[in-house]
Amino acid sequence: MDLIDKALEFETRKMRFPTTSDRILASREAKSLILSLNEIYKQNKDQKIMDIMKRLTAIKQRIEKRLKGKPLTAA
Repeated sequence: MDLIDKALEFETRKMRFPTTSDRILASREAKSLILSLNEIYKQNKDQKIMDIMKRLTAIKQRIEKRLKGKPLTAA
């Protein structure tokens, strides 16, 4: 269950990414963790794993929202 420990560590890590490249790396790490956890979930159907995946997905969406930036307004 080392993967679950990694996911929990990622979740509790301070989410401060000063550069765009840091945000990209964090987003990729979150995606990798989610996909790996999904493979375990397919076999076990453990609700705890699903909850971790949901929380990681929310974190990933916040990071990606910051990456995309504010939309330009039509002038």
